[in-house]
Amino acid sequence: MKARDIMTKNVVSITPDSSIMEMAETMQKFRVSGLPVINASGQLVGLVTEGDCLRRAETGTETKRSGWRSFLAAPATLAGEYIHSHGRKVADVMTRDPITINEDTDIDEIVHLMEKHQIKRLPVVTDGAVVGIVSRANVVQALASFVRGMSAVRADDAIIRENVRTELRKLPWMAIEFITPTVKDGIVDLWGSFTAYQQDEAAVVAAENVPGVKEVRNHLAWVDPISGLVIYSPDDKEQSLPAEPVS
Repeated sequence: MKARDIMTKNVVSITPDSSIMEMAETMQKFRVSGLPVINASGQLVGLVTEGDCLRRAETGTETKRSGWRSFLAAPATLAGEYIHSHGRKVADVMTRDPITINEDTDIDEIVHLMEKHQIKRLPVVTDGAVVGIVSRANVVQALASFVRGMSAVRADDAIIRENVRTELRKLPWMAIEFITPTVKDGIVDLWGSFTAYQQDEAAVVAAENVPGVKEVRNHLAWVDPISGLVIYSPDDKEQSLPAEPVS
């Protein structure tokens, strides 16, 4: 299995000159925990994550050192901590030169890199441009879909997966950036979330209309777009989908 088989293609990104507020608002809007940082030329220059928001002066959580700890710390360390907690732009807090992979990187190498460097996501880059991103969630989704058989994705499964994406893109009111389809032996699993009543059912219908699809399994969670709270998750066996939209 390769990165192209499991990666999320509709990547939400941000620029190095964007403000910290824009970064936080983008993460909230798209419910992502990390953003590739792309310059004006379309090249990847960094990666910013939720972890970069933890130690901030605005919330009073910046690193605090006692007198003797400050004395022992190197000036460069103190300067770096100050920039990270007080900087106003994404460029001030992002990780520069992040570890990347390409579309042909094997899933075994992807997992190895995540474990070795203790990271949760890897940008997929072609000629310096981000074409996708692989997160730990993508790896888990692939495991759930493919553990029943061979780990390699057949050519026809890859075609079906792309056709499902194409079909979903035809629905302008569908937030497809939140949906990741995986395919094994013609069986489609839909992962991610939806933000409006019956969007998940529409996604299932769209996938069912793709030639070669034998079955569609719905794992999509209904998330309130304002609060970010999960209204319904198909994995919650004690909860049933409301018959009417939640007001």
